[in-house]
Order: sequence, then C-alpha cells, then structure tokens
Amino acid sequence: MLDQTTARSKIIDAALKLAAERGWSGLSLDEIAATAGLNLAEFRREFHAKAQILSAFTRAVDDAVLARIGRPDAGAVPRDRLFDVLMTRFEVMAPYRQALRRILSDLRYRPGESLVQFGAAGHSLYWMLAAAGIDAEGPRGAFRLPGLMGIYARVFDIWLEDDDPGMARTMAALDSRLRRAERMVQRVGDMLAAAGQMFSSLKTHKHRREPEPAGAPAPEATAAPANQPPGTPPTGPAGTESGPLPAV
Repeated sequence: MLDQTTARSKIIDAALKLAAERGWSGLSLDEIAATAGLNLAEFRREFHAKAQILSAFTRAVDDAVLARIGRPDAGAVPRDRLFDVLMTRFEVMAPYRQALRRILSDLRYRPGESLVQFGAAGHSLYWMLAAAGIDAEGPRGAFRLPGLMGIYARVFDIWLEDDDPGMARTMAALDSRLRRAERMVQRVGDMLAAAGQMFSSLKTHKHRREPEPAGAPAPEATAAPANQPPGTPPTGPAGTESGPLPAV
C-alpha cells in the first residue's frame, strides 16, 4: 500500500513499525526520521507533527480502498456495498494492526491528537460512503455520516482484537450494525416523507382559506324597485329588509 520510493511513505512506514514495537507516545521525530533513513530537514518537508503522519496514513488507506473498489455496483443493496467497502478497508489495514492497536491505546490519553484523527476519520468515511454509492449530502447525509462514524469506531475496536485471518468477528459485528442502521435510516426517511406531505397539505389548506386582499370593493346594495313607496326600507334578495334591525 505504501510506496517505499517516496520520503513520505518511508516516514509513515517507519512510524508505524516503531509504534508496533514501542507505542506511539514515546516516539520522537528524530527517531522516526532515522528509521526512515532521512534527516530532520527531509522529514520536515513532508510533516510538521506526528499527528500529520497518522492523517497521511488514513489518506493512504483511503486511496488503496478506492482503487480496489472501483465504481459501485448499482444493482447491489447499499448496505451490502458499504459492507464490502469497509471490509476492504480492514483488509488493507491488516498488516498494520499491531501498530494501530498500540497507537489507539496511547491516543486515549492524548486528546489533542485524538481530535485531529477524529476529523480525519470523518473525512475518510465520507469517501467510503461515496465508494459505496451512498449519498452523504443533504438531510439524510447529515444523519448517515455521524451514524457511520459510530458504527466504524465500534467495529474498529473489535477488528483490533480479531486475530482470525477470516475476520469472522469483525464481519459479524459490521453486518449486524449496518442492518440496524439501515432500519433506522428507513424510519428517518419515512418521517421526512411524512413531514413533507404534511407541510405540502398545510400550504394547500392555507392557500384555499386565504382572505381577500385589503381594499377590495364592497358589494353594491340592491337598489329599491322604481315603484316602491317613499320611506319604505330598501329590500335585499328575496324581499328581506336590508336596513337596521328593529329595537326590541
């Protein structure tokens, strides 16, 4: 996955090898550079902090997954497409499992670096949704991405401890959580559709009951017949009096 002909990839590979052996917190930039066969000036051209190395690794994993997956199969169920994308991601990361296990353990006590990796993970999973042909935009997308981040975080923890070459535990955990999320997304979709219909109905009802605009001319009073005696109150339709009501 990592191109060992570039300084950037050499640094990422060296950092992960050292992390697998010694953990992440105690690593110095000088040690990583020396293991990569570079000096600090060469290191600094690529990275300005250790946290950037992990973000670059995440980006390299993204690129490898996107290259393997190719265009999404329009005939497949979205849940199945997303399952394939995420399992491909775990396969790509498999050689670095021990390093990632040590790094994650250390980052629990380094909130600043953890926050940087949280942002990188969100951007990464946005592209995983795209690889599965699932829209991450609009109201549904705003619900899907945080939901997928929660699913991925939990399954990632299971994958770290899943030493089975077939990743049976990881597959089972991912499948069950994606199915549960699919049902939730369907319910949200139904609620949004119902809300849209209700809003449309209210607009139609309001339009029908809209009052006449101010300043509209009042209807003209019916003139008294020409042969009506003087002083007789004018009459409205059907011969009813249209004058003031008598006092009681």
